[in-house]
Amino acid sequence: MNSYDAPIDLGDDWPGLVRLWEIVDAPRNCKVEIVAGHVTVAPPVDTRHPLIADEVQRSLYEVMPEGRGVHQTQAVAVPSLLGMYVPDLLVAPEAALRGPGFFFPASDAELVVEITSQSNANHDRIVKLQAYATAAVPLCLLIDRRHSGRPTATLYGEPKNGLYRVLDAVEFGRELRLPAPFDLTIDTGAFPTG
Repeated sequence: MNSYDAPIDLGDDWPGLVRLWEIVDAPRNCKVEIVAGHVTVAPPVDTRHPLIADEVQRSLYEVMPEGRGVHQTQAVAVPSLLGMYVPDLLVAPEAALRGPGFFFPASDAELVVEITSQSNANHDRIVKLQAYATAAVPLCLLIDRRHSGRPTATLYGEPKNGLYRVLDAVEFGRELRLPAPFDLTIDTGAFPTG
């Protein structure tokens, strides 16, 4: 099953897109996002996906700065790009999440983690990466299980003009270092492959 782009394109009507996103009746465990002005529905992920998310989340909790939280499936918005994304993990100040509604501005996130799956790999690699850079999210970790047959983890940072700089890129099996405020080494050898 591939992700499905809804045939309704509301152009640059951000409030209309948000209303549509709120009422989409997607099957259980599907991810509903707004990607480049289209409401998308991605099928549930395979079992390796949440195992990777859990491994990264446990590592982050060991070094989490005070007043920050690690959250799974929390929606973040980049209205200027007509995007609302649900990263696999994000780190944000707890105060930023206390606002009303289902989502908060991506610019409040300190780290987003996207783990590719067959249905969303190109969105994660291209559209979401640009959106997070445009929102000036300081760090973005792309865990690409499907990259040219060799799973990789790439850390992006220093966002400027809608682009990131690659801070580190490793194949699964090697260590990847997250800089301050995390100062964390992630062993990608613990990630399931296949």
